Amino acid sequence: MVALLAVLVASIVTAAVVAALLGPPIFHEHLIRAGHPADSPELGHIEEAFRDSSLTSLGIALVVALGCASVVAWYLSGRLQAPLGALTRAAREVSRGHYDRRVAVTGASRELDTLAEAFNTMAARLEQVEDTRRQLLSDLAHEMRTPVATVRAYSEGLQDGVVGWDDHVAAVLLDQSDRLGRLAEDLDDVSRAEEGRIPLDLRPCRVADLVWAAADAARAAYQLKGVNLVVDAEPAAGTTVSVDPQRFGQIGANLLGNALRHTPAGGTVTVTALLVDAEVAIDVRDNGDGIAAEQLPHVFERFYRGDTARDRAHGGSGIGLTISKAVADALGGSLTAASRGLGHGATFTVTLPTLPARPATPASADAGTTAQAGLATDAAIETARPTGPPTEPPTEPSDPQEMR
Repeated sequence: MVALLAVLVASIVTAAVVAALLGPPIFHEHLIRAGHPADSPELGHIEEAFRDSSLTSLGIALVVALGCASVVAWYLSGRLQAPLGALTRAAREVSRGHYDRRVAVTGASRELDTLAEAFNTMAARLEQVEDTRRQLLSDLAHEMRTPVATVRAYSEGLQDGVVGWDDHVAAVLLDQSDRLGRLAEDLDDVSRAEEGRIPLDLRPCRVADLVWAAADAARAAYQLKGVNLVVDAEPAAGTTVSVDPQRFGQIGANLLGNALRHTPAGGTVTVTALLVDAEVAIDVRDNGDGIAAEQLPHVFERFYRGDTARDRAHGGSGIGLTISKAVADALGGSLTAASRGLGHGATFTVTLPTLPARPATPASADAGTTAQAGLATDAAIETARPTGPPTEPPTEPSDPQEMR
């Protein structure tokens, strides 16, 4: 309000100074041209009347303008002060750890509305991070409680002589130690993934070879559960990408394990490789549980589980998709998820930039034709559903990577 009034006063003062300096000489010149003698007494009275009327008009204008400007400045400052005050109070509450605070979008101005929306988005993200941190601590406590209790119980039993050392005790202690080790490795993996410290051994690889290697690694688990695994890499036959084969295998294992967990026996998971412009898109599509619309934006968040009632053994550690997306980004590609909702399956798509094709020599052309023919034959192969009951009861994969 003070700034607006200061601008107004400066404007009126500037106008008065300019009028006082330029007005009388111009008015005097017009009187001379109108025929008044330069030494006429009337000329002095006319000029004095001009100066008095000008100063009076400017004075009255200044008072009236100050009054109007005061009203307008008071109204505008009030409209600005209310949302800024609310934003200040909300920011103070957020700084104290109350991340559920939000500010209303009042429409005071476009800039203030944009600021309020940005603040609400920031507060929502902070609240989500805090919820994830709490969930992480809860998960860590839950995951560590059982193996630590088991190791302690057997250690006390061995110390007291209640339990004797044998192969069973050794196997239990080793299993619980491995469980703690896997948990530590998971935490280290997600930390390195989020910090962009994933080591990569890039080399040119054929897309078809990568897809079939991932499918072959998962085929036994699919056969055990009775889920069909269909691979179609023919559209991308001969296409080469620069990847780390082991890291890509990690992506494939996560996506195929994720699809298997959410596809019932008798369902189908289809892996397709397609060329899209200068990229290859690898789709992993299932007709299983699907993903709810409200869960879809969170599937790549660390330690996120679509079904919080599931434990680690059935729902994964919650970082497989997080690491997979980080690896895909590090390879210069992307990983996205899509689903029409619960009961309609889900599709995860990995995109990678392709390498330029090399001119083929006659010998290499013959070899490439033979290889493409073999791939085309392989692409038609489908892992058929077992016709009879499996030799062992269907179980989940022994090392689940992720749950949605």
